[in-house]
Amino acid sequence: MLELVINKEKKLKTIMLVENGILVEKHDEHEHQRRLEGNIYLGKVVNVLKGMQVAFIDIGENRNSLIKLHDVLPKVDITKNNKIPVTSIEKELKVGDNILIQIKKDGTANKGAKVSKHINLPGRFAVLMPNCEIITVSQKIENSEERQRLIDIAKKTLKPNMGVILRTSCENVSEEMIKKDIEELEKKWLQIKKKAEQTDKIPMLIYDNEALIRRTVMDIIDRNLEKIIVNDKEIYNNIKKMLENIKNITIELEDKANLFEKHDLYNQIEKIEKRKIWLKSGAFITIDRTEALTAIDVNTGKYTGKKDLEETIYNVNHEATIEIAKQVRLRDIGGIIIIDYIDMHIDNNKEKIHQFLEECLKKDRAKTQLIGFTKLNLFEMTRKNMCNNDYYEEE
Repeated sequence: MLELVINKEKKLKTIMLVENGILVEKHDEHEHQRRLEGNIYLGKVVNVLKGMQVAFIDIGENRNSLIKLHDVLPKVDITKNNKIPVTSIEKELKVGDNILIQIKKDGTANKGAKVSKHINLPGRFAVLMPNCEIITVSQKIENSEERQRLIDIAKKTLKPNMGVILRTSCENVSEEMIKKDIEELEKKWLQIKKKAEQTDKIPMLIYDNEALIRRTVMDIIDRNLEKIIVNDKEIYNNIKKMLENIKNITIELEDKANLFEKHDLYNQIEKIEKRKIWLKSGAFITIDRTEALTAIDVNTGKYTGKKDLEETIYNVNHEATIEIAKQVRLRDIGGIIIIDYIDMHIDNNKEKIHQFLEECLKKDRAKTQLIGFTKLNLFEMTRKNMCNNDYYEEE
């Protein structure tokens, strides 16, 4: 059973994905560090740097946001040859200009958010791209007939000057449901556009996307999500509105309850902070996160095996792989990840561990790339953590 548990305490919001009672994802959002990605603002250009081909936009937040030239130009111009046309940022933007933009990546303590004129509105099955007539289908949908069917549905449904990304979740979904999703997104865009045109207050937040909750819900809604449990009435009402046309998910309000305690999640959360994780066999792994990369080390610990050394080593590495896939997802580890498996001397065993790790990572919503074993016998992979993924799903 897959459940989404959302616990709000004072200024902290915690979103947890629980599978058969086991915590598999956890994301925190502090009120003073709220995520802006996906939000749409009417901003004002305050500086244009020709030498860097960027401009700074005042969006009313603590720091000005940054926009690059390719995020200003029409998307169709860039997509034709996958190259940016020869032009200058100064020809596109001037100080004092008003500009409707969307946050693509949250800022940091030292840098403002990265923004774009290319608006993307994600739905259950589609991502609407206003002011762009590009239609693309998720690369994960491999059947050519199904891809063409989805493109034909989009062409029949989309209004002029609208584009769309058809997500993995729309595979084998009825035309009626996909059409309804696109139409609702188009209606939302018209509301956003109207609000931006009628406001006199600039800069202004035009559309609050509630990025973390919306993104999590939309990503897992078609992965057999059965129940959403929240302890805050406002969040409950927002989710009810978000899922008003979806009947197969139970949404429960346990008003002001401590969901960590009630759903026995405290012990599981405590383990996330630990460097050493013991495995059932008596072996263990250690996780060390640095600014440049994350190092995961596999150790035999108390496990001595039953037969020969190579089999003992393979069994430990196999068991460790399950835990590694679980921990990178649970801790949302991003960037370069180096796994120091116990040295295996049989190449076929290395290949089996590689394939098994790939299999274990299939449930991970984040994008991962497995490079494989290096000459130093270290396994190299990369992962985009959820908070730094692009907001929209261009699979």
